[in-house]
This record gives sequence, structure tokens and C-alpha cells, in this order.
Amino acid sequence: MQTEGAPCIDSRAAFAAALLWGFAQACEGGARRIVCVDPDFAAWPLDDAALLERLTAWLQRPQRRLVLLAAGYDNVARCQPRFVAWRRHWAHAVAAWQAPEDLCPTLPTLLLDDDALLVWLVERMHWRGRALLDARESRPHRDEIDAVLQRSTPAFAITTLGL
Repeated sequence: MQTEGAPCIDSRAAFAAALLWGFAQACEGGARRIVCVDPDFAAWPLDDAALLERLTAWLQRPQRRLVLLAAGYDNVARCQPRFVAWRRHWAHAVAAWQAPEDLCPTLPTLLLDDDALLVWLVERMHWRGRALLDARESRPHRDEIDAVLQRSTPAFAITTLGL
């Protein structure tokens, strides 16, 4: 089911647009939790200034949580410096998790909220996916990711200690 107004995902640019649409839907819809899942977040527009403004306004509301789940965060640290700097200010509300090694090869690419939002990159090689607002379709994905999060470990430290 394609939600009216939801972007069609058929290219890398369309995927980025769908993510921005999804974040807007979740923030404006009053979601308490937004979950972002990707092996490395390399194609995500996390450095987008307008997105960070929207997330800032959303996180200023009570009991909001942004959850990241990845196989690794090297690409984020290297390629998305604005997001990394922004995250330092919101460390209390942004949790980054690393999936267990055995699940990393099958980690999907999803944006979910705690209601009906689902942005899903179904086929990474050809940039095909779905963006919709459908609680029935998003529920199995949320349940799957919640199970992975239970086995995951905290990752992507705010600061790195070194000599």
C-alpha cells in the first residue's frame, strides 16, 4: 500500500527524499521514538541542515528518542560531520547500537516510528523501496528490529579517548 503523498523509491535520490519525508511524518505526527536501521548509513541524508533542525525541535519535546542501529558507524563519523557534532548535544536522547556480528550481513535499511511509518529500502543494488504509513505493514519490521536491538551493544561513542 503506497500512502498518498509518500515518495516512490526508485533511485538513490528518491531514497534520500523518502527518508526526509519519513522524518517529517514522524516528527509532525508526534512519534515518541524514531528508529533508523542501516548497515552503515552512508546513503542517509543525516548531514542535512533542515533535517537536523527538525530533529532538534522534535527532541525538545518530552520523552523523545532517536535510535540508530548499524553494523558499524565508520562512514557516519567520516562522511557526516554535521550530524556527529549535532549528536554530541543530544547524546541523552540519541542512542546508537551495533547489531550482533551474525546479524550484520542481513541488516535491513529502515526508518520506523512507533506508529505506522515505514520507509524500507527493499533492494539496495537498484535503490528500490517503499515509503508508507501503514501500522499493519510496519509492525513486523518494528518487532524484528526490537528483537535485534535486544541483542545489540551500545556503539558510536560521543567522544573518543586516546593519547
